[in-house]
Amino acid sequence: MARRPGHREAVGMSSTPAPGAATAPPRLPPAPVIKSAWRIHRLLYRVSGGRFLWTPANKRGWGALRLTTTGRRSGADRSVIIAYLTHGDGWSVVAMNGWLPGHPAWLLNLRAQPSATIRLKGGPARDVVAREAKGAEREAIWARWLAVDPNLGAWAAARSTPTPVVVLEPSAASAGAWRDELRG
Repeated sequence: MARRPGHREAVGMSSTPAPGAATAPPRLPPAPVIKSAWRIHRLLYRVSGGRFLWTPANKRGWGALRLTTTGRRSGADRSVIIAYLTHGDGWSVVAMNGWLPGHPAWLLNLRAQPSATIRLKGGPARDVVAREAKGAEREAIWARWLAVDPNLGAWAAARSTPTPVVVLEPSAASAGAWRDELRG
């Protein structure tokens, strides 16, 4: 029995874009839904003690970490769950603000105070220092992110603000201890 063509095939459309063709950004849920999803991530983290965070070894290709910054106005701790890729001795993250316009509060907090704490699945809290990747380093990290998630470029193109790439490096005080821990 022959397969009945779907709408795309019936009107001569391919389900994959032609090489070099512009990709339309994926459709996003309304902003309140996105913001609620971030709140649910934080709640799951608190309830599970971080057991629901994933690592880059999963099928997504990226991991999730809990980043705690110091609020630039309040001085209070502010935590968020964000995606990461490893980068040398540290980690790289993309400041997409849930694909919405503007920069996420955690990035603005890091710009005001680059010292922060991260927690990976099953690991201890680690002190880090944040910096924005620039030039060739940014392009190399961005290419790694695009290899993991090809839709990222379309999402970034749909935003009205450029998408910063942030590198989280071990703080000088704790870098040696982390290397020893990684060696096992």
